[in-house]
Amino acid sequence: RDGWAKRRCAGRDRAGGSPERGARCVKRVGWDAAAWKEDLLNDAKDTLLRFTYETRPSAHSFLNFICKETIPQTITTFREYFINEARWFDNAWMLDPSVEAFVVMLDSIHDNETINSTSHLFKTLTTTDVISFYFLPLREFGLNEEDAPRASWARYIFGVCREMIKRGVDVKGFNTAFAGDVPLGAGMSSSAALESTYAFALNELFGENKIDKFELAKVGQATEHNYCGVNCGIMDQFASVFGKAGSLIRLDCRSLEYQYFPFHPEGYRLVLMDSVVKHELASSAYNKRRQSCEAAVAAIQKKHPHVEFLRDCTMAMLEEAKADISAEDYMRAEYVIEEIQRVLDVCEALEKDDYETVGKKMYETHHGMSKLYEVSCEELDFLNDCAKEYGVTGSRVMGGGFGGCTINLVKDELYDNFVEKTKAAFKAKFGRSPKVYDVVIGDGSRRLE
Repeated sequence: RDGWAKRRCAGRDRAGGSPERGARCVKRVGWDAAAWKEDLLNDAKDTLLRFTYETRPSAHSFLNFICKETIPQTITTFREYFINEARWFDNAWMLDPSVEAFVVMLDSIHDNETINSTSHLFKTLTTTDVISFYFLPLREFGLNEEDAPRASWARYIFGVCREMIKRGVDVKGFNTAFAGDVPLGAGMSSSAALESTYAFALNELFGENKIDKFELAKVGQATEHNYCGVNCGIMDQFASVFGKAGSLIRLDCRSLEYQYFPFHPEGYRLVLMDSVVKHELASSAYNKRRQSCEAAVAAIQKKHPHVEFLRDCTMAMLEEAKADISAEDYMRAEYVIEEIQRVLDVCEALEKDDYETVGKKMYETHHGMSKLYEVSCEELDFLNDCAKEYGVTGSRVMGGGFGGCTINLVKDELYDNFVEKTKAAFKAKFGRSPKVYDVVIGDGSRRLE
């Protein structure tokens, strides 16, 4: 606690902030990832212990989940698009990994019907010596619909609690703190990671694990729909729950059948280049693309009434309907139909350890997202161009676009040159450096032992 308090106060004094509003803390370190994660976890534990023993000294009874601790811990990794951006509303296939960054929650149960929550929200993790934190103030809220908190981050926790209650889980009041290194606003589905963590933990704490993993993913999706105002698909939450180390997941959004494909690119590294353009779900643009796809399907159905979604279509069918739809609708549908086939091609390549083909398809996806689906931006296109110039095997927009990161498949011997030159070129053009995140494919939501 003392260590965190000193770092917090130092950051507060520099920023001119106050403890009540939360302090931005910057710690300069020569760090290694394992030690940093342990330190962050200990900070989060300490926060919860302070709430337990100082704020509400008589209100708690602990569950002893871990042999040497009195606080249960649950971890999840975040979801990341690897090749597919054909939208879930076309009932297409999705190919995603679960990436080994983490959100960890710690809980104690108490004897009233309120939730006390706080967070050490990690803002940026880079390979430099600057780490930034935001400390969010304590929030308390009840478990009934009318108790919904106003703070947007707390609504994710509240929504998960409500969705679990709707599914018959007898959620009681609890104290919680969470922390993580999933960068915010970078298109890495930090919200899905948070939802998956809490759904998994509440299922174990209060539900005797009676909710299956599919339903846990749906809990996160329903939280977005009903409490956060985002009409998303299930892909992000699915990957956060079902992620498997060393594997990509192909999800059929029509049947919800899924299959793991091996991802062991020996001699390659995965790295994310963050444009530092904040990824926000541009709902109006998103809805327009959905409408374009639906318009294309309606036109195709005139000659092919069996068609329900673009996944049922071929380019020949779309060409037949070209005169009946706008040029924009045609471009959107062209991208989706081609992207669906790319998913199948990449799965075949993965089974053959053919990462050159995987990389080629990544570039094709970026081109489609930029020129046909039009969800890229100048900064992302620049990062993709740098990847081509510096010999990167594959590169594409990661996530839903409109900012965020590119994901890059880089040969080991080219990695240092790619990162160094891309950062320099990006800063020369845009006046700031991109952030760099190395990637490891990890397991999804689980309890830490």
